[in-house]
Amino acid sequence: MKRLKIPLLILAVCAIAAAAWWWLPDEEKPKWVMAKVDQGAIVQRVAANGTLNPVELVNVGTQISGTVLKLHVDFNQPVKAGQLLAELDPAILEAQIRQSEANLASARAVFNNAELALKRNENLKAKGFVSDGALDGLRKDVETARAQVAQIEAQISRDRTNLGYSKVRSPIDGIVVNRGIDVGQTVAASFQTPTLFQIARDLRRMQIDTSVSEADVGPIQPGQPVRFTVDAFREQEFTAKVRMVRLNPTTQQNVVTYNVVIDVDNKDGILLPGMTAQVSIVTNRKERVLRVPAAALRFRPPEADAAAAAVAPPEKGRRASAQVPRVHVIGESGVLVPKEIKIGITDGRFTEVLEGLAEGDEIVVRAVATPTNNQTSGFRFRMF
Repeated sequence: MKRLKIPLLILAVCAIAAAAWWWLPDEEKPKWVMAKVDQGAIVQRVAANGTLNPVELVNVGTQISGTVLKLHVDFNQPVKAGQLLAELDPAILEAQIRQSEANLASARAVFNNAELALKRNENLKAKGFVSDGALDGLRKDVETARAQVAQIEAQISRDRTNLGYSKVRSPIDGIVVNRGIDVGQTVAASFQTPTLFQIARDLRRMQIDTSVSEADVGPIQPGQPVRFTVDAFREQEFTAKVRMVRLNPTTQQNVVTYNVVIDVDNKDGILLPGMTAQVSIVTNRKERVLRVPAAALRFRPPEADAAAAAVAPPEKGRRASAQVPRVHVIGESGVLVPKEIKIGITDGRFTEVLEGLAEGDEIVVRAVATPTNNQTSGFRFRMF
């Protein structure tokens, strides 16, 4: 019974209040919701979505083709610069080196024979048994053989370099965030370098890559404070700072956006690459300024009061203009009087007032919706 008494009591109070409003004369009912001009803070923000990424992410590939023989690291494993990550089957590369070494031995033999022939004929030339033309041909054979030796030596050097590429090593200190190969997989590097691993240098420092439309990117500057949240930690708000606005725009369906890069301190290591961040960039902040509710600037009086306001004389020294921001106050006769003001920044809820109002002035925010007693089947709301 006690549980039923409380709802019944609330219902009775609401019924009494409704009845009092019902029978109250229209001239005694409040028509407008008022607000006072006060002082407070106004913070302008730009909202955007972005993705968390490592500041430095290196794609580790290979310049040769082959079959993966061994893997030495896995996901999430820390590595050092120069550490062995994987090995490709070196059998074909070693065979190429042996073939090149055999070709080099043959080329050196040809070169040695050409040199001996040149020396013998030089001696004969001194005795007058060989012509100058024959001697020139032998010199050419020696130079050709020497070039052939140099060419094969360069081939062996290239083959040994390729053999070194069969051992994939880490170029930096970091952590493996992605492994794109398995043992036994064939890696083809014919047209482009395949990505075998992705290594992040330091996940304690990350960045958010956001897309901000051209309409909002103007006031964003490096160093501005940022707050953001991620779905993994809904109740926690993180802080960051704008690093840069990249000048390269992206256009999709005639919408131009810019990549705003935001630096994030991830010293706790709880933020992971790829997380979606809901970002709020503070572009301007003012403390203790005169402000009014933004709804007061959007308010337009009903037709009757608008006509009365149109009859009322405008303020001295000002010319009425639809483009000039204005609010409405209640005049001495009880009608609404428009009052032009000069405004500053706004955050959507409050707008800064530069001129035209003083602290404590009362302005109209909106009209009050009231029930009428000309219908017996329920309530109908009308705007005074």
